[in-house]
Amino acid sequence: NRHISTQIMKALSISAWKRVSQHQRRNVQHNIRNMSADAHSEYRHPLITRYSSTQMRSIWSEQSKFVTWRRLWVALAQSQYELGLKGISKEQIESLQKNINNIDFEYAAKEEKLLRHDVMAHVHTYAHQCPDAAGIIHLGATSCYVQDNGDLVQMKEAGIVLESKLLKLMQLLRNACIEYASLPCLGYTHFQAAQLTTVGKRMGLWLQDLYWDYLHLSDQIDHLPLRGAKGTTGTQAAFLRLFDNDHEKVKQLEERVMEK
Repeated sequence: NRHISTQIMKALSISAWKRVSQHQRRNVQHNIRNMSADAHSEYRHPLITRYSSTQMRSIWSEQSKFVTWRRLWVALAQSQYELGLKGISKEQIESLQKNINNIDFEYAAKEEKLLRHDVMAHVHTYAHQCPDAAGIIHLGATSCYVQDNGDLVQMKEAGIVLESKLLKLMQLLRNACIEYASLPCLGYTHFQAAQLTTVGKRMGLWLQDLYWDYLHLSDQIDHLPLRGAKGTTGTQAAFLRLFDNDHEKVKQLEERVMEK
C-alpha cells in the first residue's frame, strides 16, 4: 500500500509539473539561478523590518551569532591550555583570537552544504582560517556547547538593550505623569465611565506596571545562567577523558570557561 501511495504521489507531481508550460518553467528556473543576495530576494518579516532596532538586529545577526561561537571556542581552548592540557599552545590560541571576527560565510555555506551540519561547517571554516589551530577547535565539546551557550549570550545582550529602552520609556512616562497630574478625566471600569480621576494618575498606573516589568527583566538578566562546558547529556565524559578522569580539572574547566 505504501508503494502504491508513493507511485500515485509521483504521478500526481509529474502531472502537475506538466501542466506548467515550458515557457513558465524556463522563467522560474532563470529567476532562481539569477536571484541576487540583496534584501529583496529573500524572505523578510515585517516585525523585523518595521519594528526592530539596529542594535537588536545586530545582536541576532549571523555575524554576531558565529562570532559568539568563536568566542566560546577561544574561551574553551584558553581554559584547557591554562589547565595544562597537552597539544595546545599559546600560538594556536593567538591564531584563533586574531580570526574571531573574520568569518568566511561563503566557505561556511559550502561546508554546510557538504556536511549538512551547521556547527561542524563553522568548525571547518574556523580551521580553514587557522590551520595551525585546527586540532584544538571545539575540543571535547558537542554542538550544544556553542549553540545553547551562544543563544544565552545573545539573549542576555538583547535583554540589556531592552532594559535600557525600558528605562528611557519609564523616564518619559514619569515626566508625562507629572505634567498631567492635575488634568481631570473620567476613569473607566467594566468598559464604562466610573468616577473622576486625572490623566497623570492613570499614567502612573501604567508606570507602575512598567516598573514591575523592569524589575523582572533585570532579575532575569542578572540570574540568567549559561549552560556551561557540558555536552547534550551533561555528563562531561569527553572532558573527563581529555583530563584522564581528573574530575577537579573538569570542574575548574567549566568555571574558567564561564568566567571568560
